[in-house]
Amino acid sequence: MGPIQFHPLMKRARWGGTRLGSSLGKPLGPGTDYAESWECCDRSAEQSVITGGPFDGLQLSELVRTRNAELLGQHAGLTRFPLLVKFLDASDRLSLQVHPNDAQAEAFQPGELGKTEAWVIVDCAPDSKVYAGLKPHVDRATFERHIANGTVDDCLHCITVAPGDCYQIPAGTLHAIGEGILLAEVQQSSDLTFRVSDWGRVGTDGRPRQLHLSESLECIAFGAPPIWPIRPRTLVSLNEGGGRKSETQLLTACDYFVMERHRGNIPFGMQVRNCCHVATVLTGAGALHAGGETLSLRAGTSCLIPATCENVTFVPDGELVVLDTYLPLKSNAMTSTDERSTRRAA
Repeated sequence: MGPIQFHPLMKRARWGGTRLGSSLGKPLGPGTDYAESWECCDRSAEQSVITGGPFDGLQLSELVRTRNAELLGQHAGLTRFPLLVKFLDASDRLSLQVHPNDAQAEAFQPGELGKTEAWVIVDCAPDSKVYAGLKPHVDRATFERHIANGTVDDCLHCITVAPGDCYQIPAGTLHAIGEGILLAEVQQSSDLTFRVSDWGRVGTDGRPRQLHLSESLECIAFGAPPIWPIRPRTLVSLNEGGGRKSETQLLTACDYFVMERHRGNIPFGMQVRNCCHVATVLTGAGALHAGGETLSLRAGTSCLIPATCENVTFVPDGELVVLDTYLPLKSNAMTSTDERSTRRAA
């Protein structure tokens, strides 16, 4: 089975913009509020649809059902694809929110998953920020007092971001993406979100959007450390001289997914290891040779690489940066990279 591409699922929201089209080549219609491009999604009401190849027009759920072992390899038996990969364009600041863990999600909405996620900053305006976690020593009582006083901003850990930064956002982390940021996000396949604050804004109907304070207070992991950018760990580095080089870095590994970043201007391979991968081009252009097929690549391209796909090689046209996401390997348990490094606090 060769690499698989999908039609992007475009999502609009008041905080969106137009860079999903201008920077990543996504199909935009009229309007300037395109917030998310869902690249790979298997949820009951929202399905990635395959474009091109022998499975053209099929939904991802159908591929999981009919080609389970070929697609998933060592993770065969899963009844739905467990990850959601997307791009986000935050032209305006997102609401301050928190996601439940698996047990909390099941209690709030039976059958739903929790939501641990990770971000990779693709581009950002100068001084763009994210809010990720609480300041040290902010306990529940302190937080509730600030909510009542309208000063919740004083509780938030705020970080100035840079292109290439990676952030792991465990379930239970209070967070918001600031304005001016284009990023790639990998998450559990869940859309369960509890809103703490919308910064005093109103919706398209002129009324404030619903908040979920009681649910949020149940889910916030008070006492957890604030989030810092992860220090990538180099796994493979090749240097042919004359500026010709490639590198593979481990960005993060948790119970739900592993993220590596491949970067180079010479051909580089991907180890499939009997595991399904989602390859997402963050910057650059080139070609993907895999399973006897060739796909053109540019920033914004995503493809699903089945576990049985062989001879996976990326051929850059200049500098190419690819985000590689897969499920934790059963045969090679990986430890969580909770390295909160490069401490550039705002």
